[in-house]
Amino acid sequence: MNETTTTQTRLAVADAIGIITAENGRVVDALRAASDSSLDDAGALLASAPRVFVLGAGRSGLALKMTAMRLMHLGLDVHVVGEVTSPAITAGDVLLVASGSGTTGAIVRAAETAHGVGASILALTTAPESPLGRLAAVTVVIPAAAKQDHAGQVSAQYSGGLFEQSVLLVGDAIFHALWQASGATAEQLWPRHANLE
Repeated sequence: MNETTTTQTRLAVADAIGIITAENGRVVDALRAASDSSLDDAGALLASAPRVFVLGAGRSGLALKMTAMRLMHLGLDVHVVGEVTSPAITAGDVLLVASGSGTTGAIVRAAETAHGVGASILALTTAPESPLGRLAAVTVVIPAAAKQDHAGQVSAQYSGGLFEQSVLLVGDAIFHALWQASGATAEQLWPRHANLE
């Protein structure tokens, strides 16, 4: 790679960072301006749950695994669906799920099972009227492009990138709010961090 190509790539990546941060800024502004209380309701639901189960597919699932780790740091009893140590979900538990379309088959089936045993569903989605949205006790509507929205009108990013980034931001924001409300210090949370690394 010659010096001109390297400089062009560097500028292109810097421009991409600007696009991505601007899009995330618009999502954050919309969530903060929303007249509903879904974000606060989401935090309250998680804080009051005997156990929290998280499930998402692909990159959304990876973002939710990060949220699961942070909720565990708070002392919540958290399980990642599909891991061999994840127990059965039961009445009173919360299933935290993310699906941009709200129609992802495995996510909707899991939500139906959880709902059927009396667990509450907390859904992060772009589609509140979707099958997933209709099952949810609390729905956080993320104003991001759906995965198959290739027109670039909502987001210039590829295939759900903005939604997946927003899942991480919302998860971290809920964690941060719950942490601040708990009064615990970072030092008090730290002993729960993994030490078999």
